[in-house]
Amino acid sequence: MSAATGKLIVFYDGSCPVCIRDRRWYEKLAGKTGDSVEWLDITGRDEELRRQGVDPDKALRELHVKDDQGEIHREMDAYILLMSRVPVLKPLAWLISLPVIRPALAKLYHSWVERRLADRA
Repeated sequence: MSAATGKLIVFYDGSCPVCIRDRRWYEKLAGKTGDSVEWLDITGRDEELRRQGVDPDKALRELHVKDDQGEIHREMDAYILLMSRVPVLKPLAWLISLPVIRPALAKLYHSWVERRLADRA
């Protein structure tokens, strides 16, 4: 199986209402395609994350997706991989991969995450 069709593990913050909403949105759009995605709530799982090759602090700050080959995809690469599996999201995956869009979107994303984490503290 390739990363495009094999099982993915998505590490997400289950204590983040926006993250939960985004997961539900993805599952709704993915339909049966979503069956090949396992969602792992990272809350309180620092040791498990480390065993999987994911830094717990970074997992809070950017999306991580593990493909069926064991490779960890982070930040925009993770979003592109996840969205490229859903036909209706493929154009969006392509759009955010563009050299002009990708860095700007990454900067906005990190800014939003830092505000979200500061509000939780």
